[in-house]
Amino acid sequence: MQGELYADAIGEITVTGTVVRIDLVSLSATMRDDTGQPVPELRQRIVMSLEGFANSFDVLQKAMNGLIEAGAIRRNEPDDVVVPVKGKTNGNGHHNSSPNFA
Repeated sequence: MQGELYADAIGEITVTGTVVRIDLVSLSATMRDDTGQPVPELRQRIVMSLEGFANSFDVLQKAMNGLIEAGAIRRNEPDDVVVPVKGKTNGNGHHNSSPNFA
């Protein structure tokens, strides 16, 4: 068995073709941001097939549901979340939300 690896979070998930890359990050012991807080630092990368990722997601979802049901995790309901839309304006100051408008 390989040694265990601790990570604070998943930093990024990248899909390229049929391959999924999951970057595990931990807070740096030496690097800080402008406010003095530790920055996330890549620790390890998990590489798997789309099928493996889909199966893993199902396992993670079941684990999360079990933790919620047991009261170990509380699901927060967001209050009127506003998501900014990135993209070009359509001439009258409004953003086009569809990728079909270039």
